[in-house]
Amino acid sequence: MKIARITLSDRAANGVYADESGPEIERVTASYFTDTLDWIRVLLPDDRAQIETALIRLADIEQCSLIITTGGTGPSPRDVTPEATRAVLEKELPGFGEVMRMHSYEKVKTAILSRATAGVRGRSLIINLPGRPRAIGECLPLLAPAIAEAIDHISGFRPGLVNEVFKAPCRP
Repeated sequence: MKIARITLSDRAANGVYADESGPEIERVTASYFTDTLDWIRVLLPDDRAQIETALIRLADIEQCSLIITTGGTGPSPRDVTPEATRAVLEKELPGFGEVMRMHSYEKVKTAILSRATAGVRGRSLIINLPGRPRAIGECLPLLAPAIAEAIDHISGFRPGLVNEVFKAPCRP
């Protein structure tokens, strides 16, 4: 399964610090899906035009089944990931962001500041995740069943899940 992960961070893109969120996405995703994962890795600054261009390329040209972004979902002026994502989506799936905010709020009361969303472009599922590795590790496993189900609906291919609990379809 071809998957892209995009880390959105001015400082990581400028070499101020290493990208830790992107590798965490790979680690967590690999622990939940049984298919061989073919990764495309992108590191960008918080720039809406660059994010939109990358999302379109990864969905339309690279034909990734899943595109996961990390970072840029907060309220600061440079946080533009949800806007860039919505601009390229054909169908928004706000439940992904709702579940992450609900779950994260139990641990961190500022989680309600997240504006993360998700949706479909062509045969690609695009999901915005938080920018912190720990939050990725807490949120991404919650989404695994819905990711598999969404990919099945939009592409006709159902990724295998490691945990038997996740294998039962949850029809919308």
